[in-house]
Amino acid sequence: MPEFLPLEIPDAPKLTHNIIWFARALRKAGLPIGPGRVIDAVRAVEVAGFSSKADFYWTLHACFVSRPEHRTVFAQVFRLYWRDPRFLEHMMSMMLPAVRGVQEERAGQAAEKRAAEALLDGADQALPEGVDQEEQGTSIDIDASMTMSNEEKLRTLDFEQMSTDEIAQAKRMLARLKLPVQPIVSRRTRHDPSGAGIDWQATMRQSMRQGGDLSGFVRKSRRLRWPNLVVICDISGSMSQYSRMVLHFLHAVANQKGAGWAKVYGFTFGTRLTNISRHLATKDVDAALAAAGAEAQDWEGGTRIGDCLHSFNRDWSRRVMGQGAVVLLITDGLDRGSPEDLAKAMQRLNMSSRRLIWLNPLLRWEGFAAKAQGIRAMLPYVDRFQAGHSIASIEALAEALARPDEVGEKSRLLQDIQ
Repeated sequence: MPEFLPLEIPDAPKLTHNIIWFARALRKAGLPIGPGRVIDAVRAVEVAGFSSKADFYWTLHACFVSRPEHRTVFAQVFRLYWRDPRFLEHMMSMMLPAVRGVQEERAGQAAEKRAAEALLDGADQALPEGVDQEEQGTSIDIDASMTMSNEEKLRTLDFEQMSTDEIAQAKRMLARLKLPVQPIVSRRTRHDPSGAGIDWQATMRQSMRQGGDLSGFVRKSRRLRWPNLVVICDISGSMSQYSRMVLHFLHAVANQKGAGWAKVYGFTFGTRLTNISRHLATKDVDAALAAAGAEAQDWEGGTRIGDCLHSFNRDWSRRVMGQGAVVLLITDGLDRGSPEDLAKAMQRLNMSSRRLIWLNPLLRWEGFAAKAQGIRAMLPYVDRFQAGHSIASIEALAEALARPDEVGEKSRLLQDIQ
């Protein structure tokens, strides 16, 4: 339930004009709102009245919200527009965390940043009529010339080095990426008139129906099936920023139609394993990741890779790995547990998966060497070892899936170990 702030009517109200601006902000935040819904909203408010803030909220909610995942975005835009005192300064503080003295000391809510971006779009333009600019306080000018970067630069920029604006742009780029997969040729067959194989049983049945005459062969071909995608993501302190970007990409993959994956499963681990697969089905990415973060209580904590992988092998492997799943393991490999236990867990994970790909952000350093005990224990049991610190490294996953023989940096590092 949203928090309703005092709703003050200005001396010279222009309610219709403000509802239009409100609808414009919702549309930029991702809600499918057209002119017809705006007209319906104006008429509904005219009928319902403007005396009760709760009635006003639910009237606009009924006109503009058509899907469950849009509720959170609507609530945040409504709170900021109708109207949180000093709402413009509050939005500026969310967009520029370095500005102190304005941002409220509280944790950000789901879709709050998206609402701020939608309302700040075109902030240099005139405010809607009926809003006194003197009430807004000090005018804030933002010089974004040094914070913007083109997509080519962002592709190779480390996630940890990105500014707030660059992170938002990188998330939009990750949402457009695709992760295609080749189908698996099954042992099962299906009837196919142009198939290369001959179905002898079907051929004999057809012959018996014709009195023993053999008029032709019934042909068959192998069935094709799609593998599952299982992502196991480290959310410890050293991996938090990389994990957030990877999970943003994972949400896009899980909601892409026709991508080829049978099912997409997501797990996070730090000091314990958490299944966030059901949250990935939520269409709104902000609500999905907020729910996943609320369930995973070990964000930015310690790391127990061996124990968490053992829990996955014991509790989830048979449920999600039965169809030749491809596993993406995102971690830096810095584990303080027993290397022997970690090696056993990795070996079993490798044997259960069709392909095990390890993304490690530490590979961004040219002089990286497998000196940590955890990395030494894990490396022999992965099929491919590559970097996972930028958009370009995420894009390389498609190439890795298309070339199953490529092992990335695994061969070079194994030679250094030996």
